[in-house]
Amino acid sequence: MISRRQTLAAAAATALLPHGARAQEPEFPSRPLRMIVPFAPGGASDIIARIIQPTLGNVFGRPIVIDNRAGATGNIGMEAAARAAPDGYTMVLGNAGSTVINPGVQTLPWSPTRDLTGVTLVAETPNIVVVNPSLPVQNIRELVEYVRARPGVLNYGSAGSASQNRLEMEVFMKQQGLQVVNVPYRGGAGPAVNGLMAGDVQIMFVTLPSVLAPIQAGRVRALAVTTAERFPGLPDVPTLLEQGYPDNVSSSWQGMMAPAGTPPAIVQRLHAGITTALRDEGVRRRLIDAGAVAAPSPDPAHFTRFVAAEFTRWRGIIQDVGATPD
Repeated sequence: MISRRQTLAAAAATALLPHGARAQEPEFPSRPLRMIVPFAPGGASDIIARIIQPTLGNVFGRPIVIDNRAGATGNIGMEAAARAAPDGYTMVLGNAGSTVINPGVQTLPWSPTRDLTGVTLVAETPNIVVVNPSLPVQNIRELVEYVRARPGVLNYGSAGSASQNRLEMEVFMKQQGLQVVNVPYRGGAGPAVNGLMAGDVQIMFVTLPSVLAPIQAGRVRALAVTTAERFPGLPDVPTLLEQGYPDNVSSSWQGMMAPAGTPPAIVQRLHAGITTALRDEGVRRRLIDAGAVAAPSPDPAHFTRFVAAEFTRWRGIIQDVGATPD
């Protein structure tokens, strides 16, 4: 029979062992992970999330649950992620608008550099200028002339005041001396694209994944991509640069973040898992088919620095345009 003295001696000896030898912590992850998408289904972030979801679940050996937290141009979902437990089981797939533009437009109860930590860039997505097919224009120059002759008559759709695509449109209008009415939609680019197809708005700058299917179906007309080179999936659509608008070259991105305070080892584990999923040839092909390109960061610190630099860049654009919340 084991005496009390023997029990105490064994406990004391165990306490002197390294932590890893005392007890085996459950390997991360030991249960399903939640991926917050701060937009409604159908937008670029949601499309990319659902492309990587199955493979990422296989990599981690646990289900990945997508949680669409739409509203306030992404602020609701981003704040939910910032307030989540920093245990690695909650991630957020935000884009440039939700992650760095929103905080530059207004004071928010969360900060991308204070309350979130970078995991990895996930994908880069071209933006594209599209119009309702009822507009009698086939290129950007014709669009500019058509809009200039009708100041204040036409509408453009956006995912809200703080969205990247609204800022791109505002910059373009300022440069070209155009007057088009902004119609902000709740829940991201998906609802705005629906408004474009319905004819409630006539023009949009929008992330390509959100509108690729309607373009291919002929329900909207593509006039130009905003990247420096044509997108392989739409080789017949010229760039803004080709059409004589060199000051409007840009692209969007989607990146994964975790709540600040998430242990670095777990952040590294998330980074490694997501990077592995993004290297899968099937995932890469599906992303291209959807209008995006896989673009994992070398490490979490690299993406964290990228987010800080993007925040500074877009804040300058916001100040120049004079964008304010709706």
